[in-house]
Parts: sequence; C-alpha cells; structure tokens
Amino acid sequence: MNIPAELKYTKDHEWVKIEGDTATVGITDFAQKELGDIVYVEVETLDQTLGKDEVFGTVEAVKTVSDLFLPLSGEITAFNDALETNPESVNTDPYGAGWMVKVNIADASEIESLLSSEQYKALIGA
Repeated sequence: MNIPAELKYTKDHEWVKIEGDTATVGITDFAQKELGDIVYVEVETLDQTLGKDEVFGTVEAVKTVSDLFLPLSGEITAFNDALETNPESVNTDPYGAGWMVKVNIADASEIESLLSSEQYKALIGA
C-alpha cells in the first residue's frame, strides 16, 4: 500500500500536502481501495471558507457515496476540474492526478493534529 512519508494524514483517510500556506487534499490509497471504482467527485465548496472536519464534498463509488472532510480550516481555492471527466484518477493516482482541492490554510497550528505516515500506517494496520 502506498503511504508517502512526506504527506500528512487524517483518521478519515484524507492526505494533505503542505506547501507554505497552501494544503493540497485528496483521499488515501487505502480509502480508494476500500471505496472501489470512483465514478464521481463532487465539490461545491470552491471559494468557501470551512472549518476543520467540515464536509467539503463527496466521492461516489459504484456501491457507495462518502463524505469528504476538510483536514484543515481555510478557504478552498482550487478544485481539480480533471476529476469531472476522469474521476478514476482517484483510483489510479490518488496522490498525484487524483488530488481533489487546494486550501489556503487559516490556522497553521492545526497541522500538528494531522497524522504522520507512520501514525497513519498504525491506524490502518499496514
């Protein structure tokens, strides 16, 4: 299972890449495998400011729909438009082409509450 060491993680199976005051967010390799084939990603919160753990969108797989939780408070500044026509990118490249949103981080202290790759591996039993 792919769990890049340079990323941060949440207990809700989102990954976070921190670059300055911007966070790129997606779902983990573990999450996409659990969900199965992703057929639709919906994010209607672009340009909105949300709090940590608020729902920022949904991901729909063949058998289920799952909420997406924002790992850090902030304004959603970008949505990966490519997912509208290629939602399967979440399955094939969850840490690359399958990214979902970019967030302007409102409270950098929240980064400390995210899991390291080692903590995430322990959470999922990897």
